[in-house]
Amino acid sequence: MIPQSSENAEITKHEIFNHIKFLSSDEMEGRSPGSGKDILAADYIRGELKKTGAILLATDGFQHFEVGAGTEISDKSFLVFDGNAGTFGVDFTPLAISSKGKIEAEVVFCGFGFAIDDPKLKVNNFGKGVKGKWVMVLRGAPKNESFKDILDKNSTLRKKIITAKDNGAAGIIFVNGYQFAKQDELISTKQGSGEPDGGIPALSISRELADKLLAQSGKTIKSLEDQLLIDITKDNSFSTGIMLNSEAIVTKAKKPTVNVVAMIEGNDPVLKNEYIVIGAHFDHLGWGGPGTGSRRPDTMAIHNGADDNASGTSTIIEVFEKLAANKSQLKRSIVFLAFGAEEMGLLGSKYFTENPLKELRNAKLMLNLDMVGRLNPTTKVLTLGGTGTAVEFDTFLDKHIKSSGIDIKKSPEGYGPSDHASFYAKDIPVLFFFTGVHDDYHMPTDDYEKINSEGAESIGNLAYNIAYDVAANGVTLTYKEAGPKEKSNDAPAYKVSLGIMPDMAASDIVGVKAEAVIPDRPAHKAGMLKGDIIVAINSKPVKDLYEYMERLSELKKGDLVDVLIVRGSEKLTLKVQL
Repeated sequence: MIPQSSENAEITKHEIFNHIKFLSSDEMEGRSPGSGKDILAADYIRGELKKTGAILLATDGFQHFEVGAGTEISDKSFLVFDGNAGTFGVDFTPLAISSKGKIEAEVVFCGFGFAIDDPKLKVNNFGKGVKGKWVMVLRGAPKNESFKDILDKNSTLRKKIITAKDNGAAGIIFVNGYQFAKQDELISTKQGSGEPDGGIPALSISRELADKLLAQSGKTIKSLEDQLLIDITKDNSFSTGIMLNSEAIVTKAKKPTVNVVAMIEGNDPVLKNEYIVIGAHFDHLGWGGPGTGSRRPDTMAIHNGADDNASGTSTIIEVFEKLAANKSQLKRSIVFLAFGAEEMGLLGSKYFTENPLKELRNAKLMLNLDMVGRLNPTTKVLTLGGTGTAVEFDTFLDKHIKSSGIDIKKSPEGYGPSDHASFYAKDIPVLFFFTGVHDDYHMPTDDYEKINSEGAESIGNLAYNIAYDVAANGVTLTYKEAGPKEKSNDAPAYKVSLGIMPDMAASDIVGVKAEAVIPDRPAHKAGMLKGDIIVAINSKPVKDLYEYMERLSELKKGDLVDVLIVRGSEKLTLKVQL
């Protein structure tokens, strides 16, 4: 029997609503990671935890980490050739996905920058040789319905950068053809901001400047484009005879954010070393805009995120408060975690699981509440994810579900698009509480007035009962794998998959780290292990996840692929049959 706590420690809809109202107020400006408003929200959460008498972990309850804050391009970047000096922001600009670097080299015109080897279409725009040189290419692709899919796949900025790099180019210059853009504009410095660089300096230049580079050859962008549109398979590459000296001064900006962490210590001399995590992310999309995840990327407005996820954060504050009021009866410890930067790719939870403040092997259960503020008052349907991640869950959960008054829709998979996925990846049983996506999801209209706080109270009581049972009664939960450890990013858009789950948060390594290797898939059969870092595929480098995806796009089912991996201090080549 679960005891009732004192009245002021009860989980109430009024307290949940008040927390949500504050966290999703305009004053918080959407709690975007690194904005400073996220720290204000974190400070409010920490203040509520202090009232419970909990132990604040890390630095007074804040676990500090950094997140990407876009790409900064310096106006000190320059471009000069043959007595001409380009004006930054008018004649040229480095791209946000440019690497930094200074290059003085000959310019070679390389058509659309294609190197396509497809049974339906073969194009090589690098026939004249470009090793150590600047390559100038037209943006986009010719309009050709017969080969549209092939051309589209090969016409992105990153694909062209990687193709030029694979052919030995030192740098790449993009220019708009007239078919691509009647009104000539430089590529926006916001395009790809914050993404990893492509591996070589990359510039956008005006057509006027491009024609000056081509003047010695007697050609223009217009005349070259006209030739290329006649026959896209013909190699029209040529050396301009011009030496170009340019420096791209590009830096990846970082901003600080935090996880909020506190603990209630258990009372059993042995079991107190074990713990249950109660978590929810407190960040949201800020003012929205391109690249934020907003469903209205063209609208700059505060995205208050009342349901996503002020609702989950507010509910776990109340759950933790009630557990703290009953701490004398807890054998195991309880760790409260409000995660930062979930919207940027589960960065806060991944940072914690890679830099745990308590031994991860002692974490017996992780409860994650994300978007629990829109329980339908009529159907009362709650999705509970992760119900297959512990051997004992079937019988253990049923007794709590029956008394909850909520219609539970069970989902056994441990992976989900929220912070519990980071714990499931570490072999920890997880439960994910979620009332569903709605029309206001990732929109400026996700406001506190639309919250069902009574429903959140019911969900909070269910989460409390589960956590209390495991902590107070020493319930044994045995981890069980239930589905992949992460969303597979190496398959859906492509014809092949190695069968790994890439570590999306591993930005400090060269290559792609396998966070999980799926049994009986190509990589597993070839001997790849969890933690291996893929650094090349078929002798082509893989510097990051973006380049990895491009390499996969070049492969087809049935290929026998050489995959170079780093395992500890060793480099190994695995033969992977796709």
